[in-house]
Amino acid sequence: MKILLTGGIGYIGSHTAVVLFDAGFDIVLLDNLSNSDRSILKRLEELTGKSINFIEADVRDTEHVEQVLKVHDIDAVIHFAGLKAVGESVDKPIEYFENNISGSISLLKAMQKTGVKKIVFSSSATVYGEPEYLPFDEDHPTSAVNPYGRAKLHIEEILKDICNSQKDFSAICLRYFNPVGAHESGLIGEDPKDIPNNLMPYIAQVAEGKLRELNIFGDDYLTLDGTGVRDYIHVMDLASGHVSALNFLDDNPGWHAFNLGTGSGISVLELVKTFEKVNQLTISYKKKSRRPGDAAESYSDSSKAKKLLHWSAEKDIGDMCRDTWKFHNKIKRN
Repeated sequence: MKILLTGGIGYIGSHTAVVLFDAGFDIVLLDNLSNSDRSILKRLEELTGKSINFIEADVRDTEHVEQVLKVHDIDAVIHFAGLKAVGESVDKPIEYFENNISGSISLLKAMQKTGVKKIVFSSSATVYGEPEYLPFDEDHPTSAVNPYGRAKLHIEEILKDICNSQKDFSAICLRYFNPVGAHESGLIGEDPKDIPNNLMPYIAQVAEGKLRELNIFGDDYLTLDGTGVRDYIHVMDLASGHVSALNFLDDNPGWHAFNLGTGSGISVLELVKTFEKVNQLTISYKKKSRRPGDAAESYSDSSKAKKLLHWSAEKDIGDMCRDTWKFHNKIKRN
C-alpha cells in the first residue's frame, strides 16, 4: 500500500513515517516547510536506510496535490498538515480556519478527482472542549472552545458527511491527547522554530538554557498537587496508532473516531519532577495564576482503540522525558 503523508516532515508526521517504513508501507511525504525543516529528510534516511520520496507543496494547491496522488498511485492519505497552536489560533482565527479547513477541503477534492478513498485524519482531543465527565471517551459530546479545536471538529464533520454520501469512502479521525517525546535514536523529535507552545519542549529549552524558566499556570486546581493534569502520550506510540488505523480501514469503510492516549493523567509538576529525575538535572519554574479556559484535568479512555485497532500505548512518562532530552542533546551538538 502506498501512503501520502501531508505535513510529512513535521513532528508527528516524521515519526509516523519511520513506523510506516518499518511496517513495510511505501510512503510519499508532502510538506510546505512552514513549521518543519528539510534537514529532517536526511535524518529519516539515516533512520530508515532508504531514500525518502519528498514533495515540497501546500495542500491548498489542489492541482499539485492531485498530480502527486495520480503520479505516485497513492492508495491512502494520512493528513497531518495544518497549523497547530491553540493559543495562536485564538489570536489568528481566520488564518487557522483558512489554512486548516481550506487545506483539508483542497486535499479531499484532489482525492475525489483521483479516486483515493481512504484517509486517516490527525484530529485532537480539543474537539471535546470542557469535560462533562472523565475520562473522555468517543461518545463524549464535542464542543471545541478555541479556533484550533473548532477547525479540527469541522474537518471531522466534513469527513463524516463524505462517508455518508460515498459508501465506499473510509475515514478515521484519530483524536490525539498530548504527544511528547522523540525517537529513541535522538535523531528526530519536536523542535519548534519559535518559543514552544507545548509543555515538554518548553521544559527541554529551559533545561538547555534557551529559556530562563518554566511558567506553571495554576497551582490551586483540585488535583493531587494543585497543577493541571493531562494525558501525555509518547510520539512513537502515537505513530504506531496510524499503522493500526490504516490496517483497520482495509475492512471497515465509513467514518470512525478513536482516542489515542494512555488513559492516565500526569500533572505539570509530576512531569517536571520526572524530567529532572530521569535526566539528572534541575528545571527552574515559577508558579503563576491560572490561564482562562484551562481545564483542571483531561485524560482519555482509549479502550475503543485497544478493542478495535488492537493498539495501546506502551511507553511511560519516564521514556517520554528521557527521549526528549536525548533528542535535544543531539541536535544541540549538531
